[in-house]
Amino acid sequence: MKDNNNSKILLAALAGAAIGVAIGYFLNSDKKDEILNDFKEGASKLKDDLTEKFDDLKNSAEEHFKNT
Repeated sequence: MKDNNNSKILLAALAGAAIGVAIGYFLNSDKKDEILNDFKEGASKLKDDLTEKFDDLKNSAEEHFKNT
């Protein structure tokens, strides 16, 4: 059991290091601005989508409780 936990910890550490190296590489590359803009656009779209879904859910709940 202890070996299994050690393996998971080692795997998580290696995955974290790999992600850190990849982020460092991309942020120091010539495409840094393009990557950051893509990330910002994606984050903005996700925020808008989540806001829309939340508003739909809120309106649906209000209608449900208004009719109850």
